[in-house]
Amino acid sequence: MSRKNYLFTSESVSEGHPDKLCDRVSDSILDAFLSEESLARVACETFATTNRVIVGGEVGLSSREKLNDFMGQIDGIVRDCVKDIGYEQDGFHWRNLVVHNYLHPQSAHIAQGVDNKGAGDQGIMFGYAVNETKELMPAPIQYSHAILRTLAEARKAGKTPQLGPDAKSQLTVKYEDGKPVGVTSIVLSTQHLDAKMSSSDVKDLVKPYILEALPEGWVSPKTEWHVNPTGAFVIGGPDGDAGLTGRKIIVDTYGGAAPHGGGAFSGKDPTKVDRSAAYAARYLAKNIVASKVASKCTIQLSYAIGVAKPLSIYCDMHGTGLVDESKLETIVSEIMDLTPTGIRDHLKLASPIYARTAAYGHFGRSPDDDGGFSWEKTDLVEAIKNSV
Repeated sequence: MSRKNYLFTSESVSEGHPDKLCDRVSDSILDAFLSEESLARVACETFATTNRVIVGGEVGLSSREKLNDFMGQIDGIVRDCVKDIGYEQDGFHWRNLVVHNYLHPQSAHIAQGVDNKGAGDQGIMFGYAVNETKELMPAPIQYSHAILRTLAEARKAGKTPQLGPDAKSQLTVKYEDGKPVGVTSIVLSTQHLDAKMSSSDVKDLVKPYILEALPEGWVSPKTEWHVNPTGAFVIGGPDGDAGLTGRKIIVDTYGGAAPHGGGAFSGKDPTKVDRSAAYAARYLAKNIVASKVASKCTIQLSYAIGVAKPLSIYCDMHGTGLVDESKLETIVSEIMDLTPTGIRDHLKLASPIYARTAAYGHFGRSPDDDGGFSWEKTDLVEAIKNSV
């Protein structure tokens, strides 16, 4: 029997964190390619350090000439990302940084498998949902994201001009009888532009926004606060710590509350099942929990490069299910085409919807009218209910 009373901790990082900045650049380049051609091939990696951004990887459009013409847009895309995030400091400024572009055409050996509608790589992907928040996400990661999103909105609205773009949050959540009931500790490290600010000054500034982001009553006099515990945090972003695409895969998913297949998301087009199948697995798990067939669900999918059909489908309802898991494995394969093409078409993934996923989690978000976060819809609930 699983534990009912325990503490669980998850962290998030802001859009200005060096790794998240790189995810944003990679996904913005992906969006630009998909705006040009819906079936563009992109596997873009980004590295950032002091006043320098390097992009590289494999890309493809319908013609080499078209691809060569498109390469001229990369420099502007990078600078627009850095500007929007808010970096205008001596060691990292959107106007002054140097951009290196090492993107090149996709490998013909990878392309031949994808062209036959197979998966763009082998691998295992997991999706997860749990009924402890309205978004059907684990509470520690959901509210860690909420804190940083609230602070970013305040900074961009001019309410907290003392703060910089780089930040990290961490919550330890107390569970009683299997349900989250409060926060035992809050950790926040946030860049501040005024070197004279103390940790206490920063705490006074951010505390109202943190309380706004958390459920009422979750913070008590016993809650431990650690705000900028090292003291000063003025040098931030890639000037303080180099960044790289794909280094925050647990932040991007479930905060450690569920398994992870190991593949990162950002910069990859939907032929890469690292991304598309992880979205599909979340979509299925969320719909199972939303249908009340289970209160907690993990879905695993596996693929081989160049092969369209998943090699396996695995469902675990962690002892909360009302039907046999093997039956659900059959049901989900019948209500959704889980080939890469089927996932792309069902979730409408061949659209420029990815830059918005680069910070504050790929899951637990509200679906957008243009197809963004389509994997967060619960439109399979009736089909699942009618099948069990």
